[in-house]
Amino acid sequence: MKFGKDLVSQMVQEWQAAYIDYKHLKKQLKNISKSRQQNSGSRGGFLERTLSLYRSFSGLTGRDNHMTKSEDEVILANRVQPESSADDQFYQTMFLKSSEDDGERESHFFKILDVEFNKVLRFYKEKVKEVTVQAEELSKQMDTLIALRIMVYKPSMRQHGNHQEIESSDVARDCRDPANRGHEEDSSMNVVQELGTSSESASEDEPKGADRDQHNTHLDHVKINIESNSPLSTLRRVIKRTKRSDLTFRIEELRLVEEKLRRVFVEYYQQLGLLKRYRLLNMLAFSKIMKKYDKITSRAASKTYLLIIDNSDLGGSNEVDKLMGRVESTFVKYFSSGNRRKGVKLLRPRNKVERHRTTFTLGILTGCSVALVVSVIVTIHARGLIQHEGGEQYMNNMFPLYSLFVFIFLHMFMYGINTYLWRRFRVNYPFIFGLKSGTELGFREIFLLASALSVLTLAAVLSNLDMEMDPRTQRYQTLTELVPAGLVMVLLLITFCPFNIIYRSSRFFLIRCTWHCLLAPFYKVTFSDFFLADQLTSQVQAFRSVQFYICYYGWGDFKRRSNQCLESKVYEIFFIVVAIIPFWSRVLQCLRRMFEEKDLMQGLNSLKYFSTVAALIIRTIYDFRKGTFWKIVAASSSGVTTIFNTYWDIVMDWGLLRKKARNPWLRDKLLISNKAVYFVAMIVNILLRLVWMQLVLDFDEAPFLHRRVMITLVACLEILRRGIWNFFRLENEHFDNVEKYRAIKLSSLPFYYDDQKCL
Repeated sequence: MKFGKDLVSQMVQEWQAAYIDYKHLKKQLKNISKSRQQNSGSRGGFLERTLSLYRSFSGLTGRDNHMTKSEDEVILANRVQPESSADDQFYQTMFLKSSEDDGERESHFFKILDVEFNKVLRFYKEKVKEVTVQAEELSKQMDTLIALRIMVYKPSMRQHGNHQEIESSDVARDCRDPANRGHEEDSSMNVVQELGTSSESASEDEPKGADRDQHNTHLDHVKINIESNSPLSTLRRVIKRTKRSDLTFRIEELRLVEEKLRRVFVEYYQQLGLLKRYRLLNMLAFSKIMKKYDKITSRAASKTYLLIIDNSDLGGSNEVDKLMGRVESTFVKYFSSGNRRKGVKLLRPRNKVERHRTTFTLGILTGCSVALVVSVIVTIHARGLIQHEGGEQYMNNMFPLYSLFVFIFLHMFMYGINTYLWRRFRVNYPFIFGLKSGTELGFREIFLLASALSVLTLAAVLSNLDMEMDPRTQRYQTLTELVPAGLVMVLLLITFCPFNIIYRSSRFFLIRCTWHCLLAPFYKVTFSDFFLADQLTSQVQAFRSVQFYICYYGWGDFKRRSNQCLESKVYEIFFIVVAIIPFWSRVLQCLRRMFEEKDLMQGLNSLKYFSTVAALIIRTIYDFRKGTFWKIVAASSSGVTTIFNTYWDIVMDWGLLRKKARNPWLRDKLLISNKAVYFVAMIVNILLRLVWMQLVLDFDEAPFLHRRVMITLVACLEILRRGIWNFFRLENEHFDNVEKYRAIKLSSLPFYYDDQKCL
């Protein structure tokens, strides 16, 4: 693989604008190379060989003299001090051979190279400054944690009013005399020295408890922020109107603090790893580009320029490496009981491992699915099941049961395609969704699950047809009708299986996000929560299929394949309630985000979903009642909400239709180079948004298709639209992260300091 492609594949995508523009520099070198070839062709080679006879001789032993060195000098690079003290220093290179042929091109190359180097250096220094400040904050947090540990585990402790006091004189004077602390605290406070960046010049044999007053934290002036993200904690915060509370010195509180700090340390270590990779990749890129320059121009400028880079903060600073070492030692010592192997394993992110058995199993299941589809089609046509007298009964009772699995399969299939495209276009979807590193599902795993579901569903349909039509199995009629219910039970058992099989972390992540959606707005809204809620809004027909399952097997006569669900008023009410649950969840999520983030656009977003709820209720009433009045009201409400939703999809969620953007009527940055794809996607989204017309205009009663088939087809079109929406929605979120250089997000810290000084 060429280095340019390797650089793109290994760079932190959210920081891609801060990397060296290697492709542009290579283009400049190609221009220089072409120009030199043209000039050398016009001069001829004899003249150059003749001139080489009169160049100075440097000696067989490689001796250098001052005159030879000055003649061979190509560039002069130095550090420039800006006039304003607020500005950072920058590097400037002077090309000394500008009078020669192609000198202007080479001079222009070094100007561009200086711009790229200063850009990289400036970004790196800013990031190092950020992680240094974070290290100091983590030092104070760890200092407070050690003090809290002593308060919790020290047996000689008593309570006076609202304050906790320690009777042991060697611990009680933590602010007044840090050197007099007990051995346990004295050892634990060493974390400040391990994390602090300013202690480089300190002697290694310095006493552990000496001169650390600035790092000590008085527990009386510390608030704690460890409220769990639960409905009760949300209500408690609303009532108290505060997120922080006083320390209670309980073991449960200490464990929550330790868990939160452990997570912060892991995220901080990963941030340091990204910064280290950024530094190494850029240094390697500068080295590669300078060697290419030397090769093309036959000069020796790389040594001089790379020496400047090595002496700069980018090449000469090893602050990040030192911080990583201190974080490792601190984490191993205080969060993994000194077990270095365990601690380092928790700190370092796990890379996703592609397994050949996944691809092999996927191929087998895909082949089985195709074979089963052919078998079902052949069985239906060979036995004339379409014209069978029980065909209408089958479509009204059994088909809605099996259509549930069609919706799930199609949604998984579309998500698998999305995952493949995100990975191909280098969208960091695990970070956006908040997935644990190394546990996210790739497109192969998703296709594997989808194909397994299709095999189970098609096998159930085929067995159901055989049991129904074969005279020898008529006595198993009860078993025949229970096949769909059994398949649902299998899926539920797999989904909630507590054992570490079948991608447990992903299953539990899905369950947790679903639970957050159902209990909105009592949980803090994350991207994965509202993204899943949006997926559920496209699965309205699947929710209604679940409702039909409950009615059919709970109150229907499933042994005789008959039900009276649609004749029940309660069923009609729940037919509406079940459909609006995901939309109402989005309304509540938007309202919470509006109050928490002070974002009025979320209020408008909640109105959008509320209008969808109203239109859905009216359309459902029209479906049951019919009549001209309800038809007009349903068409009007659906038309308004369709316009609202379509505008929000394209402009707000996708970030398109920007008139003054770099790509007119799209946006400044695009993942797909072919701009026509975006215009086609917008048109397709508009057309698929109009699927409500099948209900209002009675398209669901087409003579060539059964009504149940038409409803299922329309629901599948909505799932297809959602799959298209997913790709462009995450693309827009990705570019938002790129614009803000947001590659990792640190969790909130557990301690809050009311007063920075111990009183």
